Amino acid sequence: MRYKVTIIATLIGLAICAFNYTGYDPHNMVFFMLSVPAWFVDMFIDVHAVSVLLMYVLTILSWALLGYAADWLIARDRRRRGNPAR
Repeated sequence: MRYKVTIIATLIGLAICAFNYTGYDPHNMVFFMLSVPAWFVDMFIDVHAVSVLLMYVLTILSWALLGYAADWLIARDRRRRGNPAR
């Protein structure tokens, strides 16, 4: 199985965190729209009580996990169709 989507999704998560870190997202709008862990943290506790570094790591990991799930589904579909990975 190739991990093309996993790598791309991880880079997207990294870009989201880098964009937020640079300060171009002053109200954290982009970060909170695209960070799945931030959705859940905001439902249960005040987001300002959580470490920013922890939120960045969880965001990158969640995007990598989504990419891995997509790669797994692609590989499963290729196995069922009998096509080797190209």
